[in-house]
Amino acid sequence: MSIFSNPSSRSRDEAKAYTAAILDLLGTRDPMSVLPHTPDAVRTVIERLSDTELSQREAPNKWSIRHVVRHLADGDLVWGWRLRLVLAQDRPTLTGYDQDLWADRLGYGHADIGQSIDDFTILRRSNMRLIDAASAADLERVGVHSERGEESVTHMIRMYAGHDLLHLAQIERIRAAVHA
Repeated sequence: MSIFSNPSSRSRDEAKAYTAAILDLLGTRDPMSVLPHTPDAVRTVIERLSDTELSQREAPNKWSIRHVVRHLADGDLVWGWRLRLVLAQDRPTLTGYDQDLWADRLGYGHADIGQSIDDFTILRRSNMRLIDAASAADLERVGVHSERGEESVTHMIRMYAGHDLLHLAQIERIRAAVHA
C-alpha cells in the first residue's frame, strides 16, 4: 500500500508517516500560495482531455483523473466540516474516512467532471473565507483527529496544501499516462 493511501483503518504509525509525507510535499512553501490556486490548476491540467482520458485509470485498481477531481471536491467538504468544528467548538473529535470506500460507494468513476471542479471551486472558496477571517488564536485551535491526534487549524492548512500538491502531481502523472 502506498504511504499516500488513506484507509480509515490505518494505524497510528501509518497515520504519522502519511502526515510526514504530505507535509514533506509542501516543504517550506507557504500553504497560502497553493490552496487558493488549486482549483484553477486542476482546470488547466485537464483542459482538452477527452471524456475517455478523464475516465481512464493509469493502472488497475488506481484512480482516474475523474476520481481524483471528485476526491478533491469531497476532501474540501470534509476539511470545511473539520475547520468549522475546530473554529466553533472546543477540541472536537475529527473523524477519519476511507477515501477508497467513498470513491467506490459514491460513484467517483461516473462523476460529472465539470460539476466536480465547480464543487471543488465553491468549497475551496468557502474554506478560504474561513481561513482569511481567522485570528491568530483561531489558527491555534485544535481538534482531535481519530487517527492522527491533535491537529491545529494551522496544521490542517499545511496538510491540505500538501494534499493539493500530491493530487496535482497525481493528475499530471495520470494525464501523461493516458493522453495521446
